[in-house]
Amino acid sequence: MKKIMIISEATYENLKDVTQLANILWANYAIEELESILKETIEDEKGVIFIVVEKEKLAGFAQCGLRYDYVEGTNSSPVGYLEGIFIKEEFRKKGYAKKLLKCCEKWSAKKGCGEFASDCELTNDISFKFHLSMGFAEANRIICFKNKYKF
Repeated sequence: MKKIMIISEATYENLKDVTQLANILWANYAIEELESILKETIEDEKGVIFIVVEKEKLAGFAQCGLRYDYVEGTNSSPVGYLEGIFIKEEFRKKGYAKKLLKCCEKWSAKKGCGEFASDCELTNDISFKFHLSMGFAEANRIICFKNKYKF
């Protein structure tokens, strides 16, 4: 009997498909740039990408890594950090995002992290609600500014 759902670490074999999903999540990046970033994550011991496959179809992914710089609301270093998580629309409401998140948390704990963090845009209500439902506590809100020189 075939397994219906499988979670595993992404490999070079999955790179193109994961990049296509990542391009939905991060549409402001060029596809080549995303592929390069994800390839680096696969190669680096300080990051990992987990994928969920249902009936031989890629349903989603989660990318996490170790952050050594200050992370809002944390008191240790390194901190496990959820860089991104995405489930295709037709595979949502099955608990896959929660399972991927748990894989990321376990991976970072094995890497010596005592804390795990994430972020989302202020306007991303779906992500905000997901984080709260997974036990995250809001650490801070910021608004970023930019300015062009007017010399």
